Amino acid sequence: MARADRRGIRAGAVVVAAAVAVAGTVWGAASLVGPGHGTGQQPAHENVARRTGAPGVSATPGDGATPGDGAKGGGARGAGGAPQSRIPDGIAHASESGGNFVNITIDDGPDPQWTPKVLDVLKKYDVKATFCMIGPQAKAHPDLVKRVVAAGHRLCDHTMDHNTTMDKKPVAYQERQILDAKKMIEDAAGGGAEVEYYRAPGGAFTPDSRRIAAANGMRPLGWNVDTKDFGKPGVAAIVNAFKSEIGNGPTALFHDGGGNRAQTVEALDQVLAWLKDQGRPTGFPVRTAPDGS
Repeated sequence: MARADRRGIRAGAVVVAAAVAVAGTVWGAASLVGPGHGTGQQPAHENVARRTGAPGVSATPGDGATPGDGAKGGGARGAGGAPQSRIPDGIAHASESGGNFVNITIDDGPDPQWTPKVLDVLKKYDVKATFCMIGPQAKAHPDLVKRVVAAGHRLCDHTMDHNTTMDKKPVAYQERQILDAKKMIEDAAGGGAEVEYYRAPGGAFTPDSRRIAAANGMRPLGWNVDTKDFGKPGVAAIVNAFKSEIGNGPTALFHDGGGNRAQTVEALDQVLAWLKDQGRPTGFPVRTAPDGS
């Protein structure tokens, strides 16, 4: 009887050990895919540009794409569900035309007073730009959105509320800000116009916001040249900022919204004249992979 009890105890110990081993295996697998692992962790360089006062410029060498570029992109699908042009989720800075091309980007509009003046300057030099629009502004001024599209410029989603603390907000909030604005801009543009980029307010990108944008056909868009025009430092200061920073990369930031943009309009005129004299053409930022960005 005693021997039988001992055999029963040994058998029970084997069962318990096996159960512990299985539980350990399950926990280990869960820890690899749980929250905060992999892409859920924000790369250390994600917002380094914002801390240094030059939002939108990545600390990554070269154009500034973040790791995993192209791995999670969305994009259109053709017959049979085959992916066509994949949109990477890395932050773009390069020009799709490469070489010596410069990308002019215009933020915070459309504005009924200043957007038409900016459009007139662009037309004067036959320059195409990318307009990063606030959703409610686009909804309020659909005529201007349509004019931007008709002139051959591209559209960019700049969220609903221009909240520069987007990177501190829950994912659901970021998604609403991005996708609600995209729909408003598209509705205002009409005619199937596409919103091709997403720019985080103040450069407050997160891995989640980049993923959401790319999955919905929008390339995250940074900048290399901050003209500081939003602070209205004077026309000469804006022009000098552009000239001194253009060596950082091809994508330049201007504004057509957020207040009196008279200095921006004049400075943009001078900048485009200077680029023409320098023989530097203008174009659009990269969107799809492979692009080295």
